[in-house]
Amino acid sequence: MSTIYPVPDFSGARRHVFPSVPSHRLLAGLSCSLGVLMASQALAQTADMSGASRQSASPATTRQTLPTISVHDRRQDPNGLLRMDTANSTGSRLGLTERETPASVTVIDRETIEARGARTTHDVLNELPGVHASATHGDVNVTQRGFRGASINQVYNGINLQYSIATQPVDAWIYERVEDIGGPSSFLYGAGGVGATINYITKTAQRHDISEVQLGAGTRRYRQAAFGLNRRLAGDGSGQKDHYVRIDANHERGGQWADDNRGHSSQIVTSLLSDLGGGFTHTLAYEYQHERDYRPYWGTPVIQPAEGRQSVLERLRYKNYNSADGLYMQRVQWLRSMADWKLSDALSVKNTFYGYDAVRDYRNVEEYALDSTNTQVNRTSALLQRHDHRVFGDRIDATLRSAIAGHRSDWSFGVDVSFNRQTTYPAYASDDWESAVDPDHFVTEYFYDLPGMVSTYVPKNRHRVDNLAFYLENRTDLTPTLKLLTGLRHERIKLHFSSLDPEEVKRDGKRSYHPTTGRIGLTWDISPQTMVYAQYATAADPAAGNLASTYYSQILANDRLTTGRMLELGTKISFWGNRGSATLSVYDISRRNIATNDPRDRRVTYLIGRQDARGVEAKLGLQLTPAWSMQANVGYVDAEYKQFYRRGESLAGKTPSNVPRTVTNLWTSYALTPELKLQAGARHVTRLYGNENDTIWWPSYTVADVGFEYRFSPTVTLSGFVNNVTDRLYATESQPDMVVLGDPRSAWLTVKVAF
Repeated sequence: MSTIYPVPDFSGARRHVFPSVPSHRLLAGLSCSLGVLMASQALAQTADMSGASRQSASPATTRQTLPTISVHDRRQDPNGLLRMDTANSTGSRLGLTERETPASVTVIDRETIEARGARTTHDVLNELPGVHASATHGDVNVTQRGFRGASINQVYNGINLQYSIATQPVDAWIYERVEDIGGPSSFLYGAGGVGATINYITKTAQRHDISEVQLGAGTRRYRQAAFGLNRRLAGDGSGQKDHYVRIDANHERGGQWADDNRGHSSQIVTSLLSDLGGGFTHTLAYEYQHERDYRPYWGTPVIQPAEGRQSVLERLRYKNYNSADGLYMQRVQWLRSMADWKLSDALSVKNTFYGYDAVRDYRNVEEYALDSTNTQVNRTSALLQRHDHRVFGDRIDATLRSAIAGHRSDWSFGVDVSFNRQTTYPAYASDDWESAVDPDHFVTEYFYDLPGMVSTYVPKNRHRVDNLAFYLENRTDLTPTLKLLTGLRHERIKLHFSSLDPEEVKRDGKRSYHPTTGRIGLTWDISPQTMVYAQYATAADPAAGNLASTYYSQILANDRLTTGRMLELGTKISFWGNRGSATLSVYDISRRNIATNDPRDRRVTYLIGRQDARGVEAKLGLQLTPAWSMQANVGYVDAEYKQFYRRGESLAGKTPSNVPRTVTNLWTSYALTPELKLQAGARHVTRLYGNENDTIWWPSYTVADVGFEYRFSPTVTLSGFVNNVTDRLYATESQPDMVVLGDPRSAWLTVKVAF
C-alpha cells in the first residue's frame, strides 16, 4: 500500500537528520573502518621491524623526502600565474600537483573565487577551460569535452551522488575550492565522467585562526550576510591533543531578475578537527543547505517559426509564465566522519564515512511556446514533484611510499561502498491541459487550481543503487625525469527500480554492472620548468540517464554501461623568468554503446550508438608587470555522433545539443595603487544547437564583466562587480521552443572584514 504525504511547506516534511539507515549497514561500515585501522597498525609494526633490512637492501628508500610546501602572499593576484605546483585531490589520490599529473587539471581556489566575484558554484564552473554550465531547477546542464549529463561527474569532496539534479548551483561561500580533471575519470570516482570530473571541496577546520565577515548588496534587492570562524578549542598548538572548530554560514536573498521571481537561501558548514596523537587525526563535518525559490524562472519562448537562428522578443526578456505560486525548495544535509592515521613515514590510512540526505519539492508549469503568429504563449508541463534522495557510504584509502628496484614507487589503494536511494513523487495535471495567455498581459493560475492536480505527494518510483568498488593507483619513477602513473578500478553495481504507483501495474527492474576502468600515463620532465605527458584512460557511464533516476524503460534497455576511452597528449611549462605559465592538451575521446533507436522501429532501443570528441584545451597565465596580470583559457571541441538514431532519423555527423564548439575566458587586472585594483573579464561561447539534428541554434555570444577591489587596511576590503556590463541578451541553453536566458546586467558591492 502506497504512503500518501500531504504537500507541506517544508517544515512539515519528515526531518530526521539521516533517518531509516539500516543498522546492519551502519555497523558494517564502522566495523570495516575499525578492521582496516587494526590491520594498518599491524602493517606499521611489521614495517618498523623490517625497516633496517629494507633500508640496507634499497638505498633509494633511505632518503627522506620532505613534503612540498607552497608559499605565496595572500594578496597575490589570482589573475596572474597558473598555480601548477599546489597539490590537488581530484586528478589523483597520490597527492600530486597539477604539474605532476598526466592530465588537464584546473583548480579554482578560494582567493580566485572571491577576486573574480563568483557568487555561485555555476559562476565558478564557467571559469574552467572548455566548460559551459547552465541550470534551471529541473535541469543541470554542464558540458565539457563534448559531453554532458551523466557523462560529467560532479562530486562533493570526492563523493559521487550519481544524480545530476543534486548538483544544483548554490552560493560559493561554503566551498574552499573547485577542482576539475578533463577526460575519463571513472577509475577515480566510479561510473560516469567520460567527459570530465568536477570536485567541490567544502571548507573544513584548519590549524590556524580565521575570523571573517562579509556583507553584500546589489541590484534587484540582492543582499548577503556571511561569516567564517576557525578557532582552537583545546591544546597548545603542538599537534598533540589539539582540537579546532570551524563554522561558516551564509544567507542571501533577492537578485532574481524574472518577473515575480524571488527567493532566499542559507548554508551552514561546521567541522571539528582533532589531533589525537600517534599520527591519528579525525574530522567530523556537518553541512546544511536550504533554498526556497518562489515562482522560479524556467525559460523564455522563442520567436516562431523556430527554425535556424533562434531569437526572442526583447519585450519578453523578463516575462515569467510559471504559475502564480510556482515553487522550488530544497533541503540538503551532509555528514562526514574522516579519520586519518599516519602509521609511519611510508604508510597512511584514511577512512571516510558519509551520509547525504536531500528533499527537493517542485510545483511549476515548466514549458512555454509561442504560437505560429507569435500572439499567444501556450503553457504546458504542469508538474508536482518531490525527490527524496539519500546516500550512505564508507571509503577507505591507503597510501604507501615504497621503492621497486631502487626506484621510488608510491601506491594508493582502497575500497568504496555506497548505498544510493531515491524515491520520486511525480503528479501531473490532466493529459489534455494547456493554457494560452497573451505574451505581454496575463495572469497565471494558482497551481492547485489546475484540472486533475491534487495537493498530495504520492510515491511513484523508487531507485536503489548499491556499489562496491576496489581501486589501485601507482606512480613509479622510471628515471629521475620519467614517471609512470597507472590506475585501475573495478565496481560491482546493482540497480533496482520499483514502481509504487497505486494506479499502475507493479513493475520491477534489475540490472547488475561490473565495469573495470583505468588509466596509464607517462610524464617527462624535460627541465624543471617544462614537462610533457601522455595518457590513455577508459570510462563507463549509463547508456541513458542517471543510475539514481533511470526510468523503467531505460533499465530494460540499459543492460550494460557505455564504454569510453581517451588518448591525451599535453605539456605544462613555466617561462619568462617564471613570470609566465601555460598548459596545452589535445585529446581524442570515443564513447560507445549509447542507447539509440532502431531506425526501423523507434520503440526498440539498442546499445550501438557512438559519440566522438576531439579537441584542444589551453591555459595561459602572465605577470606582465608587477601591477598588471592576465589569465586566459580556451577549450575547443569537435563533438559529433558517429552512429545514433532518434525517432528513426540518423544523426551521424551531428553535434550534440547545447555543446558549444569553443569556450574562451579572459581575465586581467591592474593595480593602480597598492590599495586599488581594477579588473575585467570576458567570456565567449559559440553557438548552441537546440535540437538533435542541428536545425535550430542560439548564436554565439560574448559577455564582459568589470570589477574593483579597494583595501582600506590589511583586514578590510571593499569589492564591486558589474556582470554583463553591456546588458547582452543571450541564452545559456537552447531548446526547440524556448531558451534559458543568461543574467542581464547586475551589480553588487561586498565588504569583507577579517579580524
